[in-house]
Amino acid sequence: MEDFQLKIRQKLAVLPMEPGCYLMKDRQGEIIYVGKAKNLRNRVRSYFSGAHDEKTTRLVAEIRDFEFIITSTEIESLLLELTLIKKHYPRYNILLKDDKSYPFIKITKEKHPRLLVTRQVKKNSGKYFGPYPNAYSAQETKKLLDRIIPFRKCNHMPDKLCLYYHIGQCLGPCVYPVEEQEYQAMVQTVTQFLNGEDSTIIEDLRRKMEEASSALNFEQAKEYRDLISHVEAIMFKQKMMTADMTVRDIFGYSVDKGWMCVQVFFIRQGNLIERNVTMIPLLQDPEDAFYNFIGQFYQLNQNILPKEVHIPVGLDIEIVRSVVETKVVQPVRGAKREMVELAEKNARIALSNKFDMIERDESRTINAIEELGRAMNIQTPIRIEAFDNSNIQGVDPVSAMITFIDGRPSKKDYRKYKIRTVQGPDDYKSMAEVVRRRYMRVLREGLPLPDLIIVDGGKGHMNIITSVLEDELGLDIPVAGLKKNAKHQTAELLYGDNADIIPLDKKSQAFYLLQRIQDEVHRFAITFHRQTRQKTGLQSQLDTIPGVGPKRKTQLIKHFGSIKRIKEAPLEELTALGIPKATAEIIQTTLNSS
Repeated sequence: MEDFQLKIRQKLAVLPMEPGCYLMKDRQGEIIYVGKAKNLRNRVRSYFSGAHDEKTTRLVAEIRDFEFIITSTEIESLLLELTLIKKHYPRYNILLKDDKSYPFIKITKEKHPRLLVTRQVKKNSGKYFGPYPNAYSAQETKKLLDRIIPFRKCNHMPDKLCLYYHIGQCLGPCVYPVEEQEYQAMVQTVTQFLNGEDSTIIEDLRRKMEEASSALNFEQAKEYRDLISHVEAIMFKQKMMTADMTVRDIFGYSVDKGWMCVQVFFIRQGNLIERNVTMIPLLQDPEDAFYNFIGQFYQLNQNILPKEVHIPVGLDIEIVRSVVETKVVQPVRGAKREMVELAEKNARIALSNKFDMIERDESRTINAIEELGRAMNIQTPIRIEAFDNSNIQGVDPVSAMITFIDGRPSKKDYRKYKIRTVQGPDDYKSMAEVVRRRYMRVLREGLPLPDLIIVDGGKGHMNIITSVLEDELGLDIPVAGLKKNAKHQTAELLYGDNADIIPLDKKSQAFYLLQRIQDEVHRFAITFHRQTRQKTGLQSQLDTIPGVGPKRKTQLIKHFGSIKRIKEAPLEELTALGIPKATAEIIQTTLNSS
């Protein structure tokens, strides 16, 4: 099984049963699809099970990873999905054909204000509320407000009173003077209503309903009752989107098992357009770690300062203000507090997922080496070192060693070796030299010895390594070989004096671990060999140029990296390195004539 398949299975196992959005990525890390779900676990899992139509099958075939963002409601996941689609333009999404933005409700900035539904947000042209998930939702909200709040309805001021005035839905500014304070009171009422901060409208409607009922005007009372139901439905506040246009960053964090996760929501034009997720090993008090993080977030990372930064309650706001040069807020109620809590919730789930994946990762690491030890009848190989040679017909021979500890690659312990004593393509002698050099140094410097040595090869390679270890160095370390099949895939594990085949289930975690080791040591050796060949080729051409000694040669290699770039470089770039003009001309003439 390939790494990405195992990674996806692990992520699927820890998906939350929450509403939210998911982002599918290809092998380049590019987002190719954004979707929303009422239940993230069920929805995302469905892609990797059962039959699909042709388009979905193609999508699944390209997926190499995915991310998710939880939301409070399904409506919020819809709005977030739209935001992410417009931000990333995933090719598997059907983009809005008219490429319109989200609908907003707007109170115009006019002498006699109007209430409009618009998709264009223009600075200093009025107050905007939303966005709404669709035009229908925005239009229904506007219709309701039109019946309750007597804003001007006409696009152009008429010269006589219209029907809206006679039914009480307009103040008639075309004929009668209206004080600015009256309009300001209306704007305030609508603002509080659309922000979900005031129940004045409902209280007023209830009072009118009771008055109509007392006057035995049951038809009008029923109309008021229906209006109250509509208002209560619309006053449902969507926390994922803010109702104003303030540029703000929302911070939330969670701490568990020695780790801190900090999540930052970036709110722009009322939309959650992006988030930042950072996992930090906790080496100090959580509060101090957060102060340090937020200071670096804006100073070292050079993130753009928003107009507002929102942080959780319980932190010292003055400390944060000392490291963040903008308005810092600790919301204690309402939608802004809910946004901070949502960031904290995402952080808690991210940490929980991290630990769940660690536990599952142990099944393919710790359990794998235990299984391997049992199959070979040796102690659990906690530290495994693997070797591979690389050369082309004996030219620039190199060898590489990788280290796996607890079933995971330990890249700081990887080593590269240039073959010094072997002439020509002799794999056995090259392996003997490298193993000798490696373990003489281990013994000399008191470095840890491996529990198992693996060589990319068969019985001959195993015997030469065993001979060096036992006869020359007096070491007793198990040595195993890995053989490949005709398709250059890991096929067999060899062990023992006769290089016996160790029976392993090809679907077991132990066999999968061996595949990873063989692929990794081969990749590491090949990469080192290519680098060596490139450098050797470059050096050999520079060696023939008069006036280019070892220091100047190193300087050219470090600066340009290739003969082609030196050829194409202008004379001024060569002389800028401190190379005399005459020498620079000789370098270019020699290289361009070769």
